[in-house]
Amino acid sequence: MPQVLSINIRNNRLGAALIFLVSAFALSGIFFIEPIAQSSQYHQFIDQRSFLGIPNFLNVVSNSGFFLLGIYGVYLLAIRKTANILQQIRPFYVVLYSGVALVGLGSAYYHIWPDNMTLVWDRLPMTISFMAFFSIVVAEFISVKLAKILFVPLLLAGFGSVGFWVYGELNGTGDLRPYVLVQFLPIILTPIILIIYRSSFDKTAAYWWLLVSYIIAKLFEHFDVEIFAALGFVSGHSLKHLAAAIGLFLLLMSYQYRTAV
Repeated sequence: MPQVLSINIRNNRLGAALIFLVSAFALSGIFFIEPIAQSSQYHQFIDQRSFLGIPNFLNVVSNSGFFLLGIYGVYLLAIRKTANILQQIRPFYVVLYSGVALVGLGSAYYHIWPDNMTLVWDRLPMTISFMAFFSIVVAEFISVKLAKILFVPLLLAGFGSVGFWVYGELNGTGDLRPYVLVQFLPIILTPIILIIYRSSFDKTAAYWWLLVSYIIAKLFEHFDVEIFAALGFVSGHSLKHLAAAIGLFLLLMSYQYRTAV
């Protein structure tokens, strides 16, 4: 037992040191790169086909997965309460899937009229889900107390990153650096936490599957044109929405079948 305790302490210290160093590097490094402007080309998705009077039809309706999954997640987590979660932070899980539902609505709205101002309603709920997800990971793997301390500041940081970008856009100096930090730093820190710390539950593979689905989604987004050229009936961006929703679905299902350890 003393040897196991010693190993856990060393792992906790290693994890804390890595998280601190990576976070400090990211927070300081972001100021050494040039401001990141929102490219107008970002809104020029390859699949602009309309159907039933809906422009960019598949990019719009592919967001239904987020909306339906988010509603189902809130139902399981807040109403049926069948999920095996940390009861002390139940609102975090509900906020995560509420954010997913809002992503479905916000992203669909953006894809009907894609421009910088409608993009706000896509990105705001995304920050809700990112920050709630990271808070859950911290609670399940590191400390519930720490997660409770971080939750509201993380949400505010997410809102602030979008607000900072929008304010800059309105003044001709749009800068996405804070938003990039909010989106990608938790994705970088999460694998470190999964590897070094021990979860409160078994069946942690769903967190890895979510990260894999996120990477696949980003690849679909990047190769939007090439995928549409190859397949002809669907673009990479539409598949991006589906891939991300599948990862979140796997995570939600894992909450139903895992047990505390």
